[in-house]
Amino acid sequence: MSELQGAEAVVLVGGKGTRLRPLTLSAPKPMLPTAGVPFLTHLLSRIREAGITHVVLGTSYKAEVFQEHFGDGAALGLELEYVVEDVPLDTAGAIRNVSHKLRERDVMVFNGDILSGVDLRAVVDTHRKAEADVTLHLVRVDDPRRFGCVPTDEDGRVTAFLEKTENPPTDQINAGCYVFRREVIEDIPAGRPVSVERETFPGLLAAGARVQGYVDASYWLDLGTPAAFVQGSADLVRGVAPTAALALKGDAVLLDGAKVDGSAVVTGGATVGAGCTVAPGAVVDGSVLFDGAVVGEGARVERSVLGVNSLVQAGAVVSDAVIGDGAVVGARCELINGARVWPGVVLPEGGVRFSADV
Repeated sequence: MSELQGAEAVVLVGGKGTRLRPLTLSAPKPMLPTAGVPFLTHLLSRIREAGITHVVLGTSYKAEVFQEHFGDGAALGLELEYVVEDVPLDTAGAIRNVSHKLRERDVMVFNGDILSGVDLRAVVDTHRKAEADVTLHLVRVDDPRRFGCVPTDEDGRVTAFLEKTENPPTDQINAGCYVFRREVIEDIPAGRPVSVERETFPGLLAAGARVQGYVDASYWLDLGTPAAFVQGSADLVRGVAPTAALALKGDAVLLDGAKVDGSAVVTGGATVGAGCTVAPGAVVDGSVLFDGAVVGEGARVERSVLGVNSLVQAGAVVSDAVIGDGAVVGARCELINGARVWPGVVLPEGGVRFSADV
């Protein structure tokens, strides 16, 4: 595995992950188990696969969890360093906050909650060939109205940064992966919140800097919502999304000590965590079961997340829902369409339903 000379990486993992609550009450979003390992493991493995070895993590929320798990990074073939953000500094501010740890000419910057199949070496190559100040990975999406758009000219040069609009002029959006010349990072104002999208990038364009786009249609998913988190994990298991952390490709992953009855069905890229139990006649489809979760007899869990040591009792239905750590979904309950149960909550038998056929 050849090293990518003159390049290093920054991963921004300081967010609170509020859209994923209650899962993120106990762990930062990038540390949530995804296809059997913390999501950040997949990203770090791809950074290493691309030939980058020095990585700085910009942390804030539950910062200690990252260092406790990854240490110096040697197990992944990396040299990991950590910088804690004491007050929220926004995206560019967070990048500037780690600048004292940087030492290479080119710095790849990643949002820590994006699952992407982009060719990282190709992004760096584009940056260098264009002699750019900053290069952005841009991805084409079917419906760009939900995102800010980033148009480029015939040479791939970024021409504008546009806010969300009902009539976007391009289907290209900011994919949350950049290459900066280190000098550009050092020019970001220190000690205050700064946004790359609203201040840094428009400011560079206004100053005549070379802001380049690397456009592709590779796999891309923002894991910020429960539905996206479940989809991303299932896509990793099934081999739809790339990872260098695990050799995955199948209908499900069962971790150590997981017990699945022979009459149960586990499918759709589901992950069954360590020490979990799936009882006779139960169905677990496209879901993520954290360690110690239990699915009772005849229960059905679809496109959902079950927290650590949670319990779904016999005959219950959990569909497109999130069940917090240690929570209990009583027998014959029916939780669907975005329902969230907070940690430790106990729902009695038949206590919550969305239909009348009890």
